[in-house]
Amino acid sequence: MSRERPDVVLPAGVHWRRRVANRVAIGGCVLATALVVLPLGLLVLRLLESGLHGLSLGFFLHMPKPVGEPGGGMANAIVGTLIVVGIGAAIAVPVGVAAGVYLAEYGREQLANVVRYTADVLAGAPSIVVGVAVFGLLVVPMGRFSALAGGVALAVLMLPTVVRATEEVVRLVPASYRQAALALGAPSWVATLRVVLPAARAGVTTAALLAVARASGETAPLLFTALGNRFWSVHLDQPIATLPVMIYDYARAPYSDWNSQAWTGALTLLVLVTVLSALMRLATRNIR
Repeated sequence: MSRERPDVVLPAGVHWRRRVANRVAIGGCVLATALVVLPLGLLVLRLLESGLHGLSLGFFLHMPKPVGEPGGGMANAIVGTLIVVGIGAAIAVPVGVAAGVYLAEYGREQLANVVRYTADVLAGAPSIVVGVAVFGLLVVPMGRFSALAGGVALAVLMLPTVVRATEEVVRLVPASYRQAALALGAPSWVATLRVVLPAARAGVTTAALLAVARASGETAPLLFTALGNRFWSVHLDQPIATLPVMIYDYARAPYSDWNSQAWTGALTLLVLVTVLSALMRLATRNIR
């Protein structure tokens, strides 16, 4: 004959302490979330307050006006930013993804440790140091500032994020995926390219997005490489205007009209990064 265990009745004080601890924990989580969101919210509100009134179609289509003439826009800087960031992404994303896949799949030798260490060092390197290095490696030999040099500088800043994030997301792919591909007779490199990498593409895309978002707002390396240009230019071997540099120049200028446009340019840069993030998430929302 089975004997039923009597229900254990906890003292009322224990229930009260547990409820208090639960509410304190939830309150701490809410507070931590607010502390994370609050700076971003204040930044967006400040940009909207100071830069929204300057947004117009002319700001995106017109060139900068000379000092003393009201109006004008940052069309050349917007296009220049897209060009320079595009060059950086075209260099950093393929190289970074390939390096990350190598580290995750085959990185058990001394070379892999060197690559990881190099990526970690680059991730902590100040952007101005990267700008000076690219200045010496590209700008001085070429004899001119250029969009290409700016793109290379941004690529160096993107690489560590892409490499290390790709390594982590590829490691998260279940080992059964690799084993199934190998069991079907696929070579190791085919299993990696056709099975593992597609399974991790959502994470790889997010890594590329994070890298592009970081590089889009960099100013210091572009001052030493792309320099800036108040005229229309899309030549890769010539100085080119970019939003971060133009915002920097306009923000420190002693002209109220330029200061106002600097706020509008900062808001535009934030919108560009936000739109890029939204497009990437729409492109990867059905990828699992």
